[in-house]
Amino acid sequence: MIYFLIVLIVILIIIALRCVKLVTQSEVVIVERMGKYSGTYTAGLHLLIPFMDRVRATVSLKEQTMDVPPQNVITKDNVTIRIDTVVFFQITDAKKAVYEIENLQNGIRYLTTTTIRDVVGKMDLDSTFSSREQINLQLRQILDEATDKWGCKVNRVEIKDIEPPKDIRESMEKQMNAERTKRALILQAEGEKQSAITIAEGQKEARILDADADREAEIRKAEGLRQSTILQAAGEAEAIEKIAAAKAKEIELVYNAIKSSNPDDKLVAIKSLEALEKIADGNANKVFIPFDATKALAGLGSLKEVTKD
Repeated sequence: MIYFLIVLIVILIIIALRCVKLVTQSEVVIVERMGKYSGTYTAGLHLLIPFMDRVRATVSLKEQTMDVPPQNVITKDNVTIRIDTVVFFQITDAKKAVYEIENLQNGIRYLTTTTIRDVVGKMDLDSTFSSREQINLQLRQILDEATDKWGCKVNRVEIKDIEPPKDIRESMEKQMNAERTKRALILQAEGEKQSAITIAEGQKEARILDADADREAEIRKAEGLRQSTILQAAGEAEAIEKIAAAKAKEIELVYNAIKSSNPDDKLVAIKSLEALEKIADGNANKVFIPFDATKALAGLGSLKEVTKD
């Protein structure tokens, strides 16, 4: 009897445990009743009907990652490359993810493989290396549309690696080395060109400065000569002015002296003869005597006769 009670208690405990379902955060539980979908239980404590309800699946609502095995893809220019891809997806409808497809991850994996071959097959080799972002975007759009009916959203598709054949890789490495060498030569030539331009600009500026300095020196020299000429002319003008003033003063003194002596015509005639005598003593062969001087000579003759008397 005791053993029977113990067994009964254990059975009741097991049944009680099966009737209680604790769902954690970021998860949902799909529950079936009598083999038919009953409901989706979110985070929290839930009670199940014994022997009627059962948990069909526990689905995570977190974003998940899935590595797609590397695939050999033939490009548009008939080059076989190996592409390694990773897919980031998240379940938005747990019911669809459980009942619309047998294995969601396998479906995403196979769909990714075929989509990669379709997208990359339309590109040449160079485009696959230079258009990774475009390839990722096309893959995400196609996969997101295709997996929507499975209650899944594809957030990102990233190409981890693109591996070309060995001979193509060696050729690309040689091309890259040649490109680096060319860029180095271009940069060196550009540097030398810039240096030559800078030197030429410096020489040009130096010549301009020298020309400006020479012009400034000529201008200052001319200005100095002009100032000197002006000062010299001013000095000569002042000297002439002083000489003229002295002559005028001399004439004024002579005139005043003559005026104060009140000379008569005879004295004037005698002074005229003395002046003629000085003129005659010169080296000139001919002497022109003014008409007034002849009158003075005639008056002198008369004076001589008077003195004789």
